[in-house]
Amino acid sequence: MKICGLQKTTLLDFPGHVAATVFTGGCNFRCPFCHNSELLEHDAQAAYTTDEILSFLSRRKGILEGVAITGGEPTLQPDLRDFLAAVREIGYRIKLDTNGYRPEVLRALCEEGLVDYVAMDIKTCKERYAEVSGIPFVMIEKIEESVEFLKAGVVPYEFRTTVVQELHTAEDFKRIGPWLQGCPRYFLQSFTDSGNVLQPGFTGCTKEELTSFLSLVKPYVGQAALRGVDG
Repeated sequence: MKICGLQKTTLLDFPGHVAATVFTGGCNFRCPFCHNSELLEHDAQAAYTTDEILSFLSRRKGILEGVAITGGEPTLQPDLRDFLAAVREIGYRIKLDTNGYRPEVLRALCEEGLVDYVAMDIKTCKERYAEVSGIPFVMIEKIEESVEFLKAGVVPYEFRTTVVQELHTAEDFKRIGPWLQGCPRYFLQSFTDSGNVLQPGFTGCTKEELTSFLSLVKPYVGQAALRGVDG
């Protein structure tokens, strides 16, 4: 595992659980608004060994309840399955963040019982995925496969979209709603500039704009809400 970061305690990253967040290096997307741009390249420097993380988690057992695995894109890690199995053996619940571009890995981990909750990013509507994900050609069927697998309900999950003023329009959300129809949870979160964005010049949306976009998806999903928006 290429582990590039660790947040030792979070109340936000794994809904309902006190958790630690593990950041992996390398990603197969190049979203221009990515706020973890230092983790995108496959030569991103590891900050921890697997043994160091597992040792930390063992010491924190009884204080922490879960571990959130994010990135980068965790499903690119060749030893992700073994790492999750080791985390599970310690006794933790596991949340996986993913862009859904490796549906075969997502399916295998969930069906083996190594993941308790999945948060999958929906970058935009299918028609504009290449533009917003930052790669010239997107095999959208991979994203569709992950969406359909999660909708089958093997594990609890959510879909979420980070909204960027310069990249998203109402038309995108008019198309996202029918695509995700029947999912139990969908969240919108506004882009914020972390100071380490891949391409500068992007801005977030107002609460009013986000609420308007959310209203276009609400008729199709169970719970639809804004996340991380004040006021």
